[in-house]
Amino acid sequence: MSSVRLDTWLWAARFFKSRARAKDAIAGGKVHLNGARSKPSKNLAIDDELVIRQGWDEKTVIVKGLSDKRSGAPIAQHLYEETPESLEKRELAGLQRKATGSLITQSRPNKRDRRLIHKFRERNLR
Repeated sequence: MSSVRLDTWLWAARFFKSRARAKDAIAGGKVHLNGARSKPSKNLAIDDELVIRQGWDEKTVIVKGLSDKRSGAPIAQHLYEETPESLEKRELAGLQRKATGSLITQSRPNKRDRRLIHKFRERNLR
């Protein structure tokens, strides 16, 4: 196989759950091929560089293999190689998110908290 569609490869390499989601991400500018935006039908070749943004993370990967069939995760990992700079950058960003997230509680307000919230709103919305 000499080339494969970009959206199909992203699906086969398990970056997205469906080809439609891969297509939407490419159209939305979340995937850059060799430093530029591209179309979902763009042909991908070996040694192309992809920058993929998923949520908070941005991955820079080099294409090492081509496939248009989705297979298991261990096989899909052989289709690409993430650059060391990308790994380091994602680790650092994850640690920063973890450090800032420790100050925020995600629990629901209890009865006392709800009373205080209602009292605050009544005082400030008059």
